[in-house]
Amino acid sequence: MRIVDLIRKKRDGHELAAAEIEFIVKGYTAGEYPDYQMSAWLMAVLLRGMSRAEIAALTGAMLNSGEVLEWGGLPGAKVDKHSTGGVGDKTSLIIAPIAAAGGVVVPMISGRGLGHTGGTLDKLESIPGFNVNLSAGEMRKVLAACGCCLIGQTGTIVPADKKMYALRDVTGTVESPALICASIMSKKLAEGIDALVLDVKTGSGAFMKSEADAVHLAELMVETGERMGKKVVALITDMDQPLGRYIGNALEVVESVEVLQGGGPADLVELCIELAGWMLYLGGRAPSLEQGKETASALIASGAALEKFREIVRLQGGNDQALSDLSLLPQARHRVDVLSPTGGIIDRMDCEKAGVASLVLGGGRETKEDNVDPAVGIVLHKKVGDQVAVNEPLCTLHYNSSARLEEARSLIQSSYGFSAIPANKLRPLMHRVIGA
Repeated sequence: MRIVDLIRKKRDGHELAAAEIEFIVKGYTAGEYPDYQMSAWLMAVLLRGMSRAEIAALTGAMLNSGEVLEWGGLPGAKVDKHSTGGVGDKTSLIIAPIAAAGGVVVPMISGRGLGHTGGTLDKLESIPGFNVNLSAGEMRKVLAACGCCLIGQTGTIVPADKKMYALRDVTGTVESPALICASIMSKKLAEGIDALVLDVKTGSGAFMKSEADAVHLAELMVETGERMGKKVVALITDMDQPLGRYIGNALEVVESVEVLQGGGPADLVELCIELAGWMLYLGGRAPSLEQGKETASALIASGAALEKFREIVRLQGGNDQALSDLSLLPQARHRVDVLSPTGGIIDRMDCEKAGVASLVLGGGRETKEDNVDPAVGIVLHKKVGDQVAVNEPLCTLHYNSSARLEEARSLIQSSYGFSAIPANKLRPLMHRVIGA
C-alpha cells in the first residue's frame, strides 16, 4: 500500500478497509510520511465522510497506537467527561474535582485549544507549576492519592491522536464528525474508564453548528463507546453564546474557582451540576441523576470540591495557593473596554467571533508552533437578554500586546446583535440527552 493511493481512494468517495486505515494511522504515527500527505487525507475525510465501519476502524487503530491504561487495585468506578469544545467552557476544571470529592475516580486526559475553542490543558497550565505531562505511573500515584488526575496525552497514550489533533487544528479539518468521534473516543477508551459523560455543543460557537449535526456526532460516540462495553451518555448543550462570562486561560481558572466557592454565573453552574450529577450517577455514587445533582451541589456548598481541586493542583506540582490568592495567576498588563455602539437589548451573539477575538489576543493557536499567552482574554459584561446603553461596556479585553488589539475589538463588537424589543426566549442550555 501507498499513502498517496489511499488519499486518492478517500478523495474519490470510496470506503477504506480496516487494514488500510490501520496502515495510514501506523505510518503517520511512525513518521513514515509528512504532515502534508496526512493533511490531504484528513481533508478528504472531512469532505467525503466515513462509514460507521470506517469510524470504528479509525478509533481502534488510534486506540491501539499506544498503551491502554488499566487501574486494577484502585477502588471505585472510573468515569470521565469530555466536551466537544466551546467558548468559555471551563467545566472540566469544576466537575472533575466535584466527582472525585464524591468518590468517583476521574482519570481525565484532555486536549489543548482547537481553532476558536479553548483547551483544558492550556487553562490548567496557567496555574503556576501545574504539570499536565505525567507518565502513566505518575498518573496512577495521583489517582491513588486523590481520585482525580488531569493530564495531556503522553507519548505512549494514543500517540496517533496527539499528532493528528495538532494537525487538524491548523488545516481546517477540525469539524469532521468522523475525526472528532475517533479522536475523542480513542483517548477516552485508552483511559481505562467504566463510563463516560459527553457534552456535545451546538450553536454558533460549536464545531457542530446545527443540532442535527450535534445529535449525529453524539450518536456516533455513544454507539462507539457502547460497542466497547462502556456506559455512555451524551448531553446536547447550547453554545450560541459563551459559557459563563470569562474567556481565556487564567481568566477561566478564576471563574472556575468562583463556582467552586459557591458563586459564578448561573449558566455555568447549571451545566456543571448537570454534568457532575451524571458522573456521580453513572459511577454508582448516586442512585439517580437527581440525587447525583443534589450531591454535586452539596459538595460545592461544603467546600469539599474546592479542597479537592487544591489537592489535585498540589499533587500535580502546581501552586495551590493560586486558588486562594487569584493574583498569583497570570494577569495581562493592559485592559480596555469595548463599548456598545447603540442602545437596546442584546438579542444574539456570534459565539465563534468571541472565541476568535480571544485567540488573536494570544489566547489560542493559529499554527502548531504558536505559544499561548495564559493571561489574555475577555471578560463579558453583557450577554443575550441584557439591556445595554450607548457607550456602555459590552466586555473588557485583557491584553499584553496591541499588535492585533483592533482586530480583536472589531471581532467582539461585531459579535453582538441588538434589538429595541426584548429578545426572543433564550434557547435552553440543555437540549436533549442521548444514551444511558
